Amino acid sequence: MNPLTRPGTLYLVPTPLDFGCEAAPDLSHALPEATIAMAARLSHWITENAKSTRAFLKRIDATHPLAAPLQAQQITELPRQVHKKGDHDPTSAFDARPLLAAAVAGEDMGLVSEAGMPAIADPGASVVRAAHALGLPVLPLVGPVSLMLALAASGLNGQHFAFVGYLPQEATARAQRVRELEALAHRTGQTQLFIETPYRNEALLQGLLTTLKPTTRLALCCGVTLPEQAVFSGTVADWKKRKPTLPLALPAVFLVGR
Repeated sequence: MNPLTRPGTLYLVPTPLDFGCEAAPDLSHALPEATIAMAARLSHWITENAKSTRAFLKRIDATHPLAAPLQAQQITELPRQVHKKGDHDPTSAFDARPLLAAAVAGEDMGLVSEAGMPAIADPGASVVRAAHALGLPVLPLVGPVSLMLALAASGLNGQHFAFVGYLPQEATARAQRVRELEALAHRTGQTQLFIETPYRNEALLQGLLTTLKPTTRLALCCGVTLPEQAVFSGTVADWKKRKPTLPLALPAVFLVGR
């Protein structure tokens, strides 16, 4: 880095949680004015998916003119192996420092994922680590984080919790993992959060209701921040008695606790 060049800042830019959904509320429904305005100023991006980032920038441009035309935006996708294997392990081979060349040269950059906060249940941790290693300022912008919103709405322990990602798809392995998480939640009070691909939400919910003990608390938050959002939280016995109807085709966060 040239000592005479002011390094650019890496901004962590959250996006609305409506990616892949038919309903797309106005950006101001999910993002504060300051976040939208800052995103409009940027023209260099590192992203999970270039197509979704262009769609996001198009929505921004409708109310806040972009610093550079959409065709001139510099958008670099994270490698496919990062999507498949994740990039949160510092011992992995992926080195994100070359992606930050523009910031080293003095340009502000944005890190963005398809939905929500980058590097939280999404790729991006390697880029943040690389920015710190290069001495670049890192600033997260305000916006939706589905895990935290779901935890707040669940009534479960928000002082001690863990996000465990995806559960196994195969029924036997999934049931074993659910019992492990349930035992941990009962023993320690730690709320367990996990997610699933929307088209498998129904199967996961039925698996949880079959496997969990009647007294275990289960919360499900569907479509957080969307007009159709719905939350139900209760014991497994409550679930079976009340049979709540939820929009399971939407992205959802599952929570298990005591």
